[in-house]
Amino acid sequence: MLAEAIKTYQKRVDAILEQHLNQLDDAAPNLKAAMLHGALLGGKRIRPFLVYAVGNMFSVNVNALDKAAAAIECIHAYSLIHDDLPAMDNDALRRGQPTVHIAFDEATAILAGDALQTLAFEIMTSISDDLTPTQQLAMVRVLAKAAGYQGMCGGQAIDLSATNHSIDLQRLTELHNKKTGALISCAVEMALIAANAPAEQYQLMMQYAQALGLAFQVQDDILDITASTEELGKPQGSDEQSNKSTFPKLLGLDGAKACAEQLIQDALSALTKLPYNSQLIADFARYIIERRL
Repeated sequence: MLAEAIKTYQKRVDAILEQHLNQLDDAAPNLKAAMLHGALLGGKRIRPFLVYAVGNMFSVNVNALDKAAAAIECIHAYSLIHDDLPAMDNDALRRGQPTVHIAFDEATAILAGDALQTLAFEIMTSISDDLTPTQQLAMVRVLAKAAGYQGMCGGQAIDLSATNHSIDLQRLTELHNKKTGALISCAVEMALIAANAPAEQYQLMMQYAQALGLAFQVQDDILDITASTEELGKPQGSDEQSNKSTFPKLLGLDGAKACAEQLIQDALSALTKLPYNSQLIADFARYIIERRL
């Protein structure tokens, strides 16, 4: 059931992204090609999946979730393009394919990331028959916050400053709650906004999202050590080679695995208090720490 749902939602958001990108004019064909390369290179589409799966749990019409799913994936794609740049993580491979600055050039990669970021808000603010303007505005606000200083960009800045330095568990947790967790939480929150979820259920779902987001990053850190380059789609051990601060480095490999397991238990505990069939997103939580890529 989970594998089928992931595939279904992946195909849906890919089709929406492809449609939006192909609708762009051809005034800057190289930039357009770089955007397509960065956005449609593959990937798990975890954030769109959460938008759709949580929205479905709350009986939201799938059409009301399309904008949020596409917009958050645009933000994620832009962040990966910029993360891979020489000034950041300096990676040549992403999902087994050349990164955008390798496939094109550095300037085009910067612009492709910039353009995908703004496309996210163009999509999110286009006229909708399925969302109220108030809902759209709320979604824009949480997406902007999750992507910016208080979220992903702030986390990336902490990550860069922590490279070649030792930081404690509290600072590492803050780093990844922002860098990785913020967008994952945002995916859940945008679905909750579309559902007009009651406050108590909203709070429980955000507890699930926050635990899930941190568990995702802990597992990423573990996979950097335990998975192969072929499984990862990028060089194995790149975090260690870059002297990054990671959970296994701070807690040891077994400690990091125990941390990920506890976070998933925290996420599942929040779900048990909801009056809905949460099996799909519970299975997804387990998948997060059992995946190999």
